[in-house]
Amino acid sequence: MLTATAPLTTGGFVFQGESTFFGISATSGFGHATRLSFGTPRFGGVVNLAGRRINTLRAGGGVDSRAAVTRFFDLPSNRFYGARQPDTAFTEYAGSLKAVATPRAGHQFVVHYQRGQQDGGQRSDQLLGGDGNLLAKLGNLMLDFGYLRYDGQRVGGLDSVTVTGSFNIQREERINQGGQGNPQALINAQYERTRAVGLSLFGAKTLPGRHTVLGGADAYRDVMRARAFDAHPVTGIATAARPRVPNGAYFNNYGFFVQDVWEAVPNRLRLAASLRYGVASYRARARDNALVGGRAVVEDDSVRTAAWTFRFSGAWQLGRGWVLAGNVARGFRPPNMTDLGSLGLQGNGVFEIAAPAVAGRQAFIGTTADASAVSTGLPVRQVIPESSLSYEGSLRYRNGRMDADLTGFVTNINDLLTTQTLILPPGAVGTRLGTEIITAQLPTGAVFVAPATSPVRVRANFTDARIYGVESSLGVRLTASWSLGGNFTWLHAEDRATGRPPDVEGGTPPPQGLLRLRYQPPGRTWWVEGVVAAAHRQTRLSSLNLDDRRIGAARTRTQIQNFFRRGATVRGFVEAGPDGRLGTADDRLRLTGETLAQIQARVLGTAASAPLFPRLPGWATLNLRGGYRFGERHDLLIAFDNLLDQNYRTISSGIDAPGRNLTVRYTIRF
Repeated sequence: MLTATAPLTTGGFVFQGESTFFGISATSGFGHATRLSFGTPRFGGVVNLAGRRINTLRAGGGVDSRAAVTRFFDLPSNRFYGARQPDTAFTEYAGSLKAVATPRAGHQFVVHYQRGQQDGGQRSDQLLGGDGNLLAKLGNLMLDFGYLRYDGQRVGGLDSVTVTGSFNIQREERINQGGQGNPQALINAQYERTRAVGLSLFGAKTLPGRHTVLGGADAYRDVMRARAFDAHPVTGIATAARPRVPNGAYFNNYGFFVQDVWEAVPNRLRLAASLRYGVASYRARARDNALVGGRAVVEDDSVRTAAWTFRFSGAWQLGRGWVLAGNVARGFRPPNMTDLGSLGLQGNGVFEIAAPAVAGRQAFIGTTADASAVSTGLPVRQVIPESSLSYEGSLRYRNGRMDADLTGFVTNINDLLTTQTLILPPGAVGTRLGTEIITAQLPTGAVFVAPATSPVRVRANFTDARIYGVESSLGVRLTASWSLGGNFTWLHAEDRATGRPPDVEGGTPPPQGLLRLRYQPPGRTWWVEGVVAAAHRQTRLSSLNLDDRRIGAARTRTQIQNFFRRGATVRGFVEAGPDGRLGTADDRLRLTGETLAQIQARVLGTAASAPLFPRLPGWATLNLRGGYRFGERHDLLIAFDNLLDQNYRTISSGIDAPGRNLTVRYTIRF
């Protein structure tokens, strides 16, 4: 939710308001937002209230491309449960308040608070939309965010001073049952509350020689409150479990910075240089977490890192509307609380651990992020910060009819944080990772636990990487009524040792772009535009991407068997065979009459495993939009998106994009 600036007036009292109502056909969704604001010469305020209900999604073609029945049975989802995807509905509402006070000229105070909440959500990609589990609730997602800011002019010898204090509280509750629909599997409940408080201050001063110097500092502290328990679905007995991130863990992040902007040639050449010293620290303690079975499940751990970073940039006005710009920068990303202390099921459905959980167990990093991994011989160690060196250059052209830019960049990342398969010595089955029992181990040493379908993974500074690419945009006024606009992005990411895509969650987006043609006659209050959006296929998928149920959606013979005998059977997709008993070799899929062995042979042939999507398909959508203003107070927008009903998914998304969709939005101002 975006919050408008509270208005201040030159005289008198002003009150304004705006309400928007909308409906979306692809999700049968609807919503409303209202903004109320008032202002005087010295005080102003704005209030926002919004809410929406999103019901079940109909994706392009009326199918879910990575549904469990498609992933494991190679059959379209709409043959099992219709065109709309179950478990995709949720309710969301939010509100905010912002106030601005100017007690006297040159001094201003701004206070802002916002609250957002999402209820009734589920991870559809862990249910019928991916793994086939029976339970994956994601509820009580809440955000409380606020800040108090002071902006002053000519304070203490400085031209300007800004001081900001802020807080950010985020809560969530996850309830999961793994085993690909095993009704006897333990139900795990996780509650997390992260509280962050921060303070930042900086001041600016213009110095002789056309220099503007800015300096300041900032500090933030994050504290985690977490609890977890496992409940048996039959007996109802609940026992304490290891939280995904340790309870009481904290993360401190602070730094000092200075920047100089030099107008080297007035209105022609501007140069800037900045320097920052940043420090980050983390601590988790066993004593802050409950004992499970009389033993500690969280290890004492502490980390402190620090680094200098810099940035040099320049912009040269070449004349006749041309601008040449460039920069070079060193970056530093300390590992966060999840990198340093996580143990449990992540949002992507992967069971992941941090190094302290396997200290003393002769654990090694795997060569890949899937079940094919073997040991690299590199021991698992606590992760360290990533560092990067980036180069960027851009050329921009602007005149009264055209605005265009082209940017190229290269970023070299050292000690890249990746996700790799965990390798343990033989005999790990029956031992624990936190409170989870290892249920299986491959001859290579890869291990499995019940909540996840893929092998256990570990965060590691496994490699160095390079990312380079091109971004461009174009806007042209063809005539007084017609305009053309668009953008294009191309990225390439590679492991600097092997040239292969690095095992980073989310993967690399494919080349993609957008082209817009708009018609708006001068003096008219209506407009219409056609938009084509497209993406090329992505063939560069890492082992992590191929195994990810949201991207490659890999499946093995064991996974097909588990879903057939568990999730599909519980949901009634499987019936007993001639022997009249469920759970035997002659059970059949109701839709096709096939046995488990016949499905495995049809889906995988003789292979042990294969991804559903060895590459991401390209896609293109055709969209038509238009708007009309009724007088000064009423606006109507109508959009027909994805007119060709293309089925597609953007990389790392847990759900397909909406199919053919009508959006109607009406706004009234008062």
